[in-house]
Amino acid sequence: MIIRTKAIASPALIEKTEKLLKILNIKHKNIAHYILAFIHRSVVNEKPDYAPEHNERLEFLWDAVLELVITDNLFKDYPKKSEWELTDIRSALVRWTNLAKVARELWLSEYLIMWKWEEKTWWRDNNYLLANVVEALLWAIFIDQWLDTARNFIDKYIYPSITLIFENNLTKDFKTTIQEYAQSEYDITPNYKVIDESWLDHDKTFKVWVYLNEKLIWKWIWSSKKKAQEKAAEDWFNNINK
Repeated sequence: MIIRTKAIASPALIEKTEKLLKILNIKHKNIAHYILAFIHRSVVNEKPDYAPEHNERLEFLWDAVLELVITDNLFKDYPKKSEWELTDIRSALVRWTNLAKVARELWLSEYLIMWKWEEKTWWRDNNYLLANVVEALLWAIFIDQWLDTARNFIDKYIYPSITLIFENNLTKDFKTTIQEYAQSEYDITPNYKVIDESWLDHDKTFKVWVYLNEKLIWKWIWSSKKKAQEKAAEDWFNNINK
């Protein structure tokens, strides 16, 4: 894979990223992959000559690898659990909220490369953004070191979250929780509508509104339609449980 971005050539970024990899005990071959993992799309939007590529597209590949490793672990570690139980546990482990927790534990937000507006609006603490960084970093590890090193990273920093997930009964996602709540309380299934799409085809932002019948109950905007729905469900859930 050829990466063309001036950000990769920055001595300061190279030094900073190498320090992180040393902390994580990752012996890299190509530092460019890891620097790309921390480039937020705001930089690409505002200064494409500096960084024409960002980290969000990287999660497409890593989603499959992450699920493969988690699935293999769960299948071996919990032979008596049913398929649907293992599916729920896997979903909780790879969910953005869990990955964001991992990012905070590793202080990955400190390595993010963002544009000025996002810096001022506290985007470094955004759960989706942090989850994307973990996925992008995992992509870099996989591309640079292949599966064994990537598996080691997952086993050390992501898979142990299973203990917390079991202790707090976090195997259901917010969309499922909200659907069960709405059906129980109102006999209605929430309806998620994409109200608007912006940006280019390869770099969209989705505005999602959530309805009960015709009543608007929540709204959210994000770069992924699925994640916008999940975030809207989470915010609604937190609001009704205040």
